[in-house]
Amino acid sequence: MAEVTVLGAGVAGLWAARELLAQGITPRVIDRAGAPGPHGCSWWAGGMLAPQCEGAVTEPIIVRHGAEAAHAWGKVTELQRKGTLVLALERDRAELDRFAARTEGHRQVNAAEIAELEPHLAPRHRRGLFFETEAHLDPRRALADLVAALEADGVTVQCAEALPEALSGPVLDCRGFAAHDVLPELRAVRGEMVLLRAPEIELSRPVRLLHPRHPLYIVPRGGGLFMLGATQIESAARGPVTARSALELLSAAYALDPRFGEAEIVEFGSDLRPAFPDNVPRITPRGRVLHLNGLFRHGYLMAPTLARQAAAFIATSEKGDLFHED
Repeated sequence: MAEVTVLGAGVAGLWAARELLAQGITPRVIDRAGAPGPHGCSWWAGGMLAPQCEGAVTEPIIVRHGAEAAHAWGKVTELQRKGTLVLALERDRAELDRFAARTEGHRQVNAAEIAELEPHLAPRHRRGLFFETEAHLDPRRALADLVAALEADGVTVQCAEALPEALSGPVLDCRGFAAHDVLPELRAVRGEMVLLRAPEIELSRPVRLLHPRHPLYIVPRGGGLFMLGATQIESAARGPVTARSALELLSAAYALDPRFGEAEIVEFGSDLRPAFPDNVPRITPRGRVLHLNGLFRHGYLMAPTLARQAAAFIATSEKGDLFHED
């Protein structure tokens, strides 16, 4: 088979390269900004592998395929398999009932059980849901570990400007929103996050705080660091985190535990998530280019499965079938 080029070194592109190697194909990986960093959407992710929780707002296919993510990531990077705790303030307890009705794989927990799971949250919360099988990881470490695994197999990320039509041979396009010019249905959904340092607070797992307007998740990163996310704004505008978003995220964290009010703000960040109208990612053939895109807020959850499917499709396709010249 002709050399396969992977465009984009975010979570989708790196997993695509890994899965191509598993098919016996050595890929070339190109990214206009080089190795993963703040320039990419994957850098700003929460790193939650929480398919059951996502079932409250997404399609069943995400839940089904997302259930495979923790197993795949566990072969690449350090993984925390401690579940997800979902809480709501007493005034918002109806949100907890609605969340429970829309999801599976949880059990109800009372104040004593919450205190056992997360002692630092006691006695502020009386009811919750515990999704025991879910997991989380540190996205930046996971990206670095993916890059290191590829380099061990002789694949490096090349820093270069490249468009699919200018390349020869099969192309697996994983550029995210940068591919919107050839995928007209693709839209941008802006997400914003805050990284806090609060060494006096200890959490061992992601905690979701439900709210009618400003739902929040907090993911522990170790060493007293916590990632707060994330806004979901229908906008293609890049730029710093807005004051409104910062207030919403920080206010929700304060509501979860007032001690977050004394936390040190380490970092604000934002980027554009690529999404199709139904918010379900897809693999789209276009001539000799195969697009893997639209991961929306499910990048770390869905990248392993989609990459495996794309790599298998490439490996089993004849050059004159999928990969023909336009």
